[in-house]
Amino acid sequence: MTATAATPAEQTGARTDEAARLITGARERIDALDDRIIGLIQERMAVSAVIQEARIGSGGRRVNLSREMEILGHYRDALGKPGTTLAMTLLELCRGRV
Repeated sequence: MTATAATPAEQTGARTDEAARLITGARERIDALDDRIIGLIQERMAVSAVIQEARIGSGGRRVNLSREMEILGHYRDALGKPGTTLAMTLLELCRGRV
């Protein structure tokens, strides 16, 4: 038995070819955005490492909780409650679990 290639409509769940084309294009944009977001997160992690190294090198603590609260508030204000979860994930990626 040979496998047949799925049509664009079948691949996207759309009911028409026009909708399938729109979905396919939008998914390509999302993939490109995700790549940019991942790159920005990696850049943020590198900058955070520099900050932590400087803070620890000067005798300070690895984490500045008041700054983290500012970041949580900023994301919550911009994105609502899910923004807090996103910010927590970013903070964890950038400084590890506390």
